[in-house]
Amino acid sequence: MECVLQGIIETQHVEALETLLQGLSGVKKEQFRVHELCLKSGPNLGVVPSDLRIMCDLEQVPPAWSVRHVGGAVRGTGAEQLPVMARTMVESRASKNILRFFYLLGYRLDHEVLKVGFTFKFQRVVKLTISVTSAHRLPRLHAVDEAAPVTPGIHLVEVTAPASDDNYADVGAAISSFCEFLAPLVHLSKPGVSAGVVPTAAAAAASLLANKSNS
Repeated sequence: MECVLQGIIETQHVEALETLLQGLSGVKKEQFRVHELCLKSGPNLGVVPSDLRIMCDLEQVPPAWSVRHVGGAVRGTGAEQLPVMARTMVESRASKNILRFFYLLGYRLDHEVLKVGFTFKFQRVVKLTISVTSAHRLPRLHAVDEAAPVTPGIHLVEVTAPASDDNYADVGAAISSFCEFLAPLVHLSKPGVSAGVVPTAAAAAASLLANKSNS
């Protein structure tokens, strides 16, 4: 399982967010450029639809492949009151033949996107991953070199942490507590519940970058 919060930030404030995350984490950012292919199951694979994400990290040499399945949100007593979305998730490394393998199983390509950005990964009560991503659409099949931004001027911010059936409430509380440090720049909420950009972002960004210049 994983717990997750998402938000959006204007591209002009991404440098300030990076500065803030660097100070909070004490680790270096990791760049990524991922070609993500979203597959849907065909009629021969059962009556319940299944979605998969095949990802190729183009920053790696050679490119690294993985497959990911994200399930629905946890439901039940208290789940709706959680400050985060807790959902099932399975991810595994794969070979470069993974796309052909799932095509042979009966999956079909639904859409593809190029995701460019950076992550910070560190331990703070729980193992946090904060990603800042610009999504790009591809004008034709697999044309990653011709990708153009889906939402120019806007980046997606995502905070995730691994969880299990017996600790996702504690993990969610830890994520929510950490996200308070980011509140002046980005408002993070459950996926699908966007609060837009933060009115204080410009002032907060100016302050962070001024402190960076003086340090």
